[in-house]
Amino acid sequence: MRTEGGHDLRHHGDAEVRDDGSALVDLAVNVRADTPPAWLRERIAGSLGSLAAYPDGRPARAAVAARHGLPVERVLLTAGAAEAFVLLARALKVRRPVVVHPQFTEPEAALRDAGHTVDRVLLREADGFRLDPAAVPEDADLVVIGNPTNPTSVLHPAASVTELARPGRTLVVDEAFMDAVPGEREALAERVDVPGLVVLRSLTKTWGLAGLRIGYILAAPDTISDLERAQPLWPVSTPALTAAEACVSPRALAEAAHAAHRIAADRAHLVAGLTEFASDGLRVVEPAEGPFVLVRLPRAVAVRRHLRDLGFAVRRGDTFPGLGEEWLRLAVRDRATASSFLQALDRAMARASAA
Repeated sequence: MRTEGGHDLRHHGDAEVRDDGSALVDLAVNVRADTPPAWLRERIAGSLGSLAAYPDGRPARAAVAARHGLPVERVLLTAGAAEAFVLLARALKVRRPVVVHPQFTEPEAALRDAGHTVDRVLLREADGFRLDPAAVPEDADLVVIGNPTNPTSVLHPAASVTELARPGRTLVVDEAFMDAVPGEREALAERVDVPGLVVLRSLTKTWGLAGLRIGYILAAPDTISDLERAQPLWPVSTPALTAAEACVSPRALAEAAHAAHRIAADRAHLVAGLTEFASDGLRVVEPAEGPFVLVRLPRAVAVRRHLRDLGFAVRRGDTFPGLGEEWLRLAVRDRATASSFLQALDRAMARASAA
């Protein structure tokens, strides 16, 4: 595993539910539960008869462009957001890349693997992990930030994020979880007036397609051309292209909007339950706006171990730069699952305290 500064940048939530964790209730992975829906599975299955032909990404690319009101020249389809980070790291000529942490660690890992020296800007717990644009070095020519940010669940104001834009700077905004925010407020995906803006979107989280790998990049046409040249031929499979086209249809957008409101309600239920542990030293990062919440609590390592014994997997926080082993990330699930988890958390914290 690639480790920088004591943080395992290649550790992700799926590690919690592999092998001996496969039978656990999964609060470690941020993919929406009970997905993909049946209608989407059927659309994907219907594409299998076309596997003998090489993939044609043009219809899906046009559909994504239409979804955001952009020309197709501003869209690049990718094998998930992870491929997008690799393309950015390999194709763009940058001198001083900066990653704003805590956030998804794959952007920094991809930059380092491509030979870049990466600087970090660490947002502070005391500030609610909110962005201070002035903290980013003026000479940074590539800046990466998530919005809403994984794992903090902080939604930065669009005005604060666009303050990072400069002539000669590439501003990468990871909006992988933006479709889980009701109304997608603070989104920048459709903005064409921000210099150097690159927006990443993922279709794997909301639609349960992590095993299919599909996402896309929105950027100026010249940037898209540079990134496309770094891609291999036919980088996105026919089933994934079918999924992309389906997931930006009016039906899908309406379903995603409904899911975002349901996630917000389920998150409020989870946060309300977590705040009951305040007297035990547990703290929730609020306001949480993503499909997950970040908590800090005493003896988190032991609590996480006891939660596994009680049947629940949660995401450790110490692999994120800016966080330590006292942090855990919890995926938002339905109220019944959250209530069962809160009962298990009460028992796990009691066991950790008694040890």
